[in-house]
Amino acid sequence: MSATTTGRETVIPIEGMFCASCVKRVERKLERVPGVSDVSVNLATEQARVAFDPSQASESDLFEAVESAGYAVREDEITLDVEGMFCASCVKRIERKLEGLPGVSDAPVNLATEQAVVRYNPAAASVQQLLDAVASAGYSATVHEQDAGAESRSDANERRHLDEMRDYRLKAAASIVVSAVIMALMFWPSWLPDIPYFMESGGMGGHMVTQQMNVLLLALAAPIQFWAGRVFYRQAWAAGRHLQANMATLVVIGTTAAFSYSALVTVWPDFVSRAGLAPETYFDSATIIIGLILLGRWLEARAKFQTTGAIKTLMGLAPRTASVIRDGVESAIPIEDVRAGDILRVRPGEKIPVDGIVLEGRSSVDESMLTGESIPVEKAGSDEVIGGTINTSGSFTFEATKVGEDTALAQIIRMVQDAQGSKAPIQRLADQIALYFVPAVLVVAALTFIIWLIVGPEPQFNFALTVTIAVLIIACPCAMGLATPTAIMVGTGKGAESGVLIRGGEALENAHKLTAIVLDKTGTITQGKPVVTDILPADGIQHERLLALVANLEAASEHPLGRAIVDAAADQGIESGEVSDFEAVAGHGITGSVDGTSVVVGNRKLMAESGIELDGSAGRFEELAAAGKTPVLVAIDGAFAGLIAIADPVKPTSAEAIGELRALGLDVWMITGDNRTTALAVAQDVGIPDDRVMAEVLPGDKDQQIQRLQKEGAAVAMVGDGINDAPALARANLGIAIGTGSDVALEASDITLMGGDLRGVVSAIALSRKTVQTVKQNLVWAFGYNVALIPVAAGALYWLTGDVLNPALAAGAMALSSVSVVTNSLRLRRFNPPDTADEIANPPLSARLAEAGYLAGIAALAVAIGASWFYWF
Repeated sequence: MSATTTGRETVIPIEGMFCASCVKRVERKLERVPGVSDVSVNLATEQARVAFDPSQASESDLFEAVESAGYAVREDEITLDVEGMFCASCVKRIERKLEGLPGVSDAPVNLATEQAVVRYNPAAASVQQLLDAVASAGYSATVHEQDAGAESRSDANERRHLDEMRDYRLKAAASIVVSAVIMALMFWPSWLPDIPYFMESGGMGGHMVTQQMNVLLLALAAPIQFWAGRVFYRQAWAAGRHLQANMATLVVIGTTAAFSYSALVTVWPDFVSRAGLAPETYFDSATIIIGLILLGRWLEARAKFQTTGAIKTLMGLAPRTASVIRDGVESAIPIEDVRAGDILRVRPGEKIPVDGIVLEGRSSVDESMLTGESIPVEKAGSDEVIGGTINTSGSFTFEATKVGEDTALAQIIRMVQDAQGSKAPIQRLADQIALYFVPAVLVVAALTFIIWLIVGPEPQFNFALTVTIAVLIIACPCAMGLATPTAIMVGTGKGAESGVLIRGGEALENAHKLTAIVLDKTGTITQGKPVVTDILPADGIQHERLLALVANLEAASEHPLGRAIVDAAADQGIESGEVSDFEAVAGHGITGSVDGTSVVVGNRKLMAESGIELDGSAGRFEELAAAGKTPVLVAIDGAFAGLIAIADPVKPTSAEAIGELRALGLDVWMITGDNRTTALAVAQDVGIPDDRVMAEVLPGDKDQQIQRLQKEGAAVAMVGDGINDAPALARANLGIAIGTGSDVALEASDITLMGGDLRGVVSAIALSRKTVQTVKQNLVWAFGYNVALIPVAAGALYWLTGDVLNPALAAGAMALSSVSVVTNSLRLRRFNPPDTADEIANPPLSARLAEAGYLAGIAALAVAIGASWFYWF
């Protein structure tokens, strides 16, 4: 749960959705609930994200809306052992606290057993929240022993998916084996002898299937129809009792028609003969259709399971235990028991359990799994460490500052989960079409049956029935519903593995449309931390003495440029001296004495006011300024003593990243509040033209510059890291925040780079383009499949070839469409960010061959289906 501008947002896990029409049906039901302001249903994650006003609607209302659409809300159940209860009022108090939690639907408490059995939505409430609710009522609770070893929510979901896959695989295998046996019996080769009792010899050396054979086929097909196919009946009934139709409806009508007519022929053959119908059975069609659709479901579930690999990888980063020092005693405890303020020890090779601040020791930490940057980061006293990263060398202790859901890793996982559950604008068209698709298919199937019943070849009823079954089976819109969410799941997960956190499908789609990108200078192109670049003492002044006097005086100042000088002195081991008569001259510099020596540090105006001549150093001052550096003038005992130049150095990879952005076809701009001379110097270093530099822009005016570019027709991305960048990040079509920046900037952004490398922007944009390309390929395949094959299934080519599409082949093609969409999305897992600008302009041969190979494979499958239709059926 999280607060939103409209009140509250909740995530509802839904069971029973399997195509895009299901998605639209659930969305439409939820949107009709009073107080609901926004709904996004995702087929791949099987979740609905709903923003609503709690004063107008409750979660129970939302659950009822989902159920009225014909689907079920998935809830978990957990038993809590409660201590401290002694009367009925205790029971009611605890029940009220538990049932007041968002996501809890029922929480009966038993005084005799001292237990609470809680049913809750695992996407809206956690076990820890349940325990905290009991504690807030004044009691203590623990997870019941039989549940204590249960999996985490992610493990439970994984187990559920694995169980579902095993069920599909078992039933698909049984259906296909049984259908193969039925086909073998129905089409017994003429050169084999009769099977006694079940067959009789017919004309031309063939075989005649007897009534006893039909009974045997009925006995074989019935378990497949009602055991293996039970999932379709259950889903169709759930929709039908609310006057809805879905993909299961199509499968149930098609297979039931085939099975029922076959059973009628078997049980009442005389009635069939009197009615003038052909005594043919279709047990083979009914069983193979169920088998192939279940096989497709298994392949689809298996592929969808692989799309969550990024989440599982991130969750695997967190260690299970932590070494905590309490009361001077070190012990290993479960990670869930670590509290903020605990002192923890991390040894070489161990994972850092939670976020914190280093207290003692030094080490190098590998943060590549979160930031994407491979070089270990040095950590010492007062440095921050991130949970899930790996301590590579020394041992250190640190104080836990963020634990549980507050850690950076937990927030990253939550952001990726939210992104994978989001919906891109491009998907809404597919959902809208899918909403009306199934009813339209039912109408087409009915018309197909009527038309062929009138004009079809003899036996007309059997011909019309075969064609109608093919139409019903081939028209499933599953691929439409999976086209976008599976690609978004894989794309956002792949980004997270590279240290690029994408908030959702809309951000991916917007990144694909960009034409211009604006880069903030400080902290984005540059390192964001001033450093001393030049120390130029006047004649007769020693280098070390100049730096020591200035650093000691600057130690009493809070100016960031002064801090750079102090850090430079510390790096050279210069000792501190005694400072007196310190005075800060606002906007000009500082003055004072160090160990009795008078020192003046500042700009030219301060030197002029102090009566100090620069002795011909003005030219050098201008050279440093033109190079983008800030010259600091120094006077000792009333005489000019030298220059110290300070600059914010450009990041080593900035020029390379900007070259790659330009190779992507983007118009690259730089924006800064610095003076134009400094800005132009930096721009020249990184390859940005002078006419693309926006300098001396006040913090509050950055968003106005973004707006100006947008009015000129550009789709603009803004990249920044500071609080003053937040308005511009929000204003831009796409906001990209450097992860080393402020929390405000991260909140305002659509994409967050966990590291400070500007090449992450290139990765994000290149990944978004590849993801959107994949979505479009999926949609073309999904829509093209239905548009092309429904007429074929309806018998459009009968007048040319004399053949119609066999229902079994229709089932195989339908399953293939969904599997093709998901496997195409899974290709994004092999995405690698471009290494050079040339690689962007001229993709490597291997990448072009891989793309061509996939498209050729799809074409080959289509040809194979066509060949099967013409020559096998």
